[in-house]
Amino acid sequence: MLWSFPIAVIAGTVVRLHVTFLLFLVWIGAAQWRAGGQQAALEGVLYIVLIFACVLAHEFGHIFAARRYGIRTPEVTLSPIGGVASLERIPEKPREELVVALAGPAVNVVIALALFLVLGAAIDTGRMTQIENPGVGLLVRLAGANVFLVLFNLIPAFPMDGGRVLRAVLAMRMPHARATRIAARIGQGAAFLFALAGLFINPFLIVIGLFIYLAASAEAQHVATRDVAREVPVCEGMVTIVETLAPTATLDDAVTCLIRSSQKEFPVVDGAGRPRGLVTRDRLIPALRDGGPATPVLDVMTREVPTIGSREPLERGLALLNSSRAPALFVLNEGGQLVGLVTPENIGELMMVRAVRPDWPIRDPRPRDA
Repeated sequence: MLWSFPIAVIAGTVVRLHVTFLLFLVWIGAAQWRAGGQQAALEGVLYIVLIFACVLAHEFGHIFAARRYGIRTPEVTLSPIGGVASLERIPEKPREELVVALAGPAVNVVIALALFLVLGAAIDTGRMTQIENPGVGLLVRLAGANVFLVLFNLIPAFPMDGGRVLRAVLAMRMPHARATRIAARIGQGAAFLFALAGLFINPFLIVIGLFIYLAASAEAQHVATRDVAREVPVCEGMVTIVETLAPTATLDDAVTCLIRSSQKEFPVVDGAGRPRGLVTRDRLIPALRDGGPATPVLDVMTREVPTIGSREPLERGLALLNSSRAPALFVLNEGGQLVGLVTPENIGELMMVRAVRPDWPIRDPRPRDA
């Protein structure tokens, strides 16, 4: 995630902190300092840090549950609006998604119960709701915050945990894509209610509503794309008219290709038709400024570019693009020669066409390998 930096590695997962979280801590500290001085500021910051420690534990509940099903999580990011665990993929089996979704809130339930045991008879359930009141004991407020996290996350607003639980339950009775569309619509409706409540209660709810709406829309689009990609082979969704560069080419040659075509990625291909690397527009312009037009493209090309066979399902290509974050995939025939490119842009174009023509493409019985 942009504007974040790593602070630890826990069980193979990198924990990252978004810079806005530090700004949030400064804002909390300054507000508490004005209200009650240095001691109040320290206690306010400590309380927020402990809450986010609980949020991190919540995310690792998801992470360890997903790992049980062979799903790795390279990183988790903490920001002022919560934590985001970047799972490699979402479980497609409804029962697995149900377990992964419930594992996070279950951690907060355990933390709250542990705090109840520590507080014992001293706990005042009435004061637990005053989680923003500095006059209430730290542990009481922390117990109340964990109860709030459980209830808030289980709101059936996709893509929150409750929304994923809803999708998992729906997917037990209907296709996964349809369950996602229904859960996403409910999530978007909930986002509107959050934003409306934010106008009268707390403006921060508007931010939460916007996040839920965008995330629900993105998840619905992702699932729709994946379903289309599952039905289409790579050869039907790739770019076949590709401007290429020779290994002896210079940046001046790359600029000529850039100007005369609409491509943003230019494969460097040897005399046998095998790809050596990829020159992207984003790297070409700075390299042209720094090194000049005579710089060999071999000096600026990206060498580690994922490859895929032309007959493989486009779904695998989409997964490769997402996991590698590469600008494009090289599509190769059985001889290892370049026959096309797969880019996020042409997958998006495929989705727009399929929205109008669900039966496209009409299959050509001849293999498109060359």
